[in-house]
Amino acid sequence: MSEALPGQSAVAPRRRRGVWILLVLVLGAAGYWWYDSKQAATPAGASSTGRPPAMAAMMANMAVPVRVQPAETAEISQILRAVGTVTASSTVTVRSRVDGLLDAVLFENGQAVNEGDVLARIDPRPFQARLDQVQGQLKQSQAQLKNARQDLQRFQTLFRQNSLARQQLDTQAALVMQLEGQVQADQAQVDDAALQLGFTQVTAPVSGRLGLSRLDAGNMINASDANGLVVITRTRPIEVNFSVPQASLPDILPRFRAGETLVVELYDRTDTHLLTTGKLTALDNQIDLTTGTVTLKAQFDNDDESLFPNQFVNVRLRITTESALTIPAVAVQQGSMGAFVYRVNTDNIVSLQTIKTGWIDGARVVVESGLEPGDRVVTEGVDRLRNGSKVEIVTGERAAPRRPGGASP
Repeated sequence: MSEALPGQSAVAPRRRRGVWILLVLVLGAAGYWWYDSKQAATPAGASSTGRPPAMAAMMANMAVPVRVQPAETAEISQILRAVGTVTASSTVTVRSRVDGLLDAVLFENGQAVNEGDVLARIDPRPFQARLDQVQGQLKQSQAQLKNARQDLQRFQTLFRQNSLARQQLDTQAALVMQLEGQVQADQAQVDDAALQLGFTQVTAPVSGRLGLSRLDAGNMINASDANGLVVITRTRPIEVNFSVPQASLPDILPRFRAGETLVVELYDRTDTHLLTTGKLTALDNQIDLTTGTVTLKAQFDNDDESLFPNQFVNVRLRITTESALTIPAVAVQQGSMGAFVYRVNTDNIVSLQTIKTGWIDGARVVVESGLEPGDRVVTEGVDRLRNGSKVEIVTGERAAPRRPGGASP
């Protein structure tokens, strides 16, 4: 029986350990090669979640739910939009025409008044006394004139009888003419005093709505006071001033000068609620060099007094109405090629169609080229579409977007 060589027992374990390490390296390399081959074999259309190619193809062919509307020929208006300012038809500061003590204020703040209504009363006593005085002077002058005319008649009789010198007759005739002038002057003073007395009744010069009173009873009021007693604004009818680009004048001027009624609509600050409708009444005679615009004026009945002076409103001037091909404005998209829509064919396949648009009238836009009457365009669901997508046309309540595989939300 032979004996083991020295050191042989230590070499064997080291050799077995090397074999195991080599085996692990080979298995690791084989696993990496298998995983890499598997990834390379995955189709490009498969999703990153590991769905098979068949499921990816099915998802690509799913119909997208959309809403559509046809292109229709309709009457549409050419509209100019602007921002306008409401102005009163007239604004009048009521002032006293005489100086005196303000006896009474006969109106309420904000009251509607008619032309001629008495608004205030000034102490009339000084003016009445002045009228009485000049009336007395007039009567005195009239009596003197009457007596002078009687003397003139007697002098004329004596002159015909050669009993009176010509000089005395001429002197008496001159006296009569002098007194006639005095009577006329006194009558003018009476008329003026009566007019001044009438001015103690402060009346409304125009119909309209009063502002706030600027003076209370008991104060002295002067004709020279710039602030006056109260301001009247005439708001029925009322006017709106607005500006349009000078390039719009060729569309407006011929129709306005021909006497056509150009309708003007007013909308609230959100530009959604119609306030009232009126008509264009005037154009300015020059263009603003700074803005390149011209100012227009429109008039409105304002029977309900819903419009206030200095109020800002959105203005729509309807220039003309004509028949044109239209589609909903929400169907129009914008891209690098310009305006376009998604048109749906008879197989419910969409195609991207570029169009040329014209005037916009509310929710509809004129299509000048690119579509034909009856063409269906997508109005909802465009964010999920691509050129060539298949669609499902839905009606009624808004449909929720479909999820892959029919999964519920």
